[in-house]
Amino acid sequence: MSVVEMVLVLFAGVGAGVINTIVGSGTLITFPTLVAFGVPPVTATMSNAVGLIPGNISGSFGYRRELAGQGRRVALFLPASLAGALGGAWLLLHLPEDAFVSIVPWLLVLALVLVVAQPMLQRYVRSRGPRPPGEREIGLGRAALLLPLIALCGVYGGYFAAAQGILLVGILGLLLPDTLQRHNALKNILVMAVNSVAATTYVIVASTGGRHPIDWTAVGLIAAGSLVGGWIGARVGRRLPPAVLRACIVVLGLVAIWTLVRL
Repeated sequence: MSVVEMVLVLFAGVGAGVINTIVGSGTLITFPTLVAFGVPPVTATMSNAVGLIPGNISGSFGYRRELAGQGRRVALFLPASLAGALGGAWLLLHLPEDAFVSIVPWLLVLALVLVVAQPMLQRYVRSRGPRPPGEREIGLGRAALLLPLIALCGVYGGYFAAAQGILLVGILGLLLPDTLQRHNALKNILVMAVNSVAATTYVIVASTGGRHPIDWTAVGLIAAGSLVGGWIGARVGRRLPPAVLRACIVVLGLVAIWTLVRL
């Protein structure tokens, strides 16, 4: 990478850290940036997953107050996210790269639809009325619905990651009565777990002769940027105009789709 490209990847990491913490879909910034600079798609996904971990950590730490009282939820949902992440990472590493290039544009389309539809989803959740936070509402019926859906989000996150946070917030908002901010805090923990499992898998496979290497320059730049971005997102991100964030994500997602279609 040239110096200019490295600076742009660093700033993309900052943006991804902010957006992942307060919205989800930060991958739609870093992934197309890496692909645009010549990084192969699978390598870009692997490097991006490793680089975004510091941002997941700082963002989750920033939401620690909203996590208060959700320990039982984390204990219940975390195994499903971890199992899904392993499945998604396995798919990424075993499917041929041509399949990845064919599938990812459709995943991006799905992610962008979710980004655009998020305000409607939030209005629907708010229309249900505020309910006191608590964990007693997770009965067997809700658990039977939530666990497989959260596992599928983990598969999706382990395979590509873009918009897994929005998927999780949507599922939690529909099936788990609580505030959106507490859903977002729980989402940050689950996304961090998925990304950590996927990233660890990628590093192990790449270091033992896997066919797809990791671009450690990209990892370092995204890690530094996302660490700062996660902190910013947790501190001041809620004050940013959501419409502006969504517009940026949609534009960058369309760039990624266009880039992948041309591969």
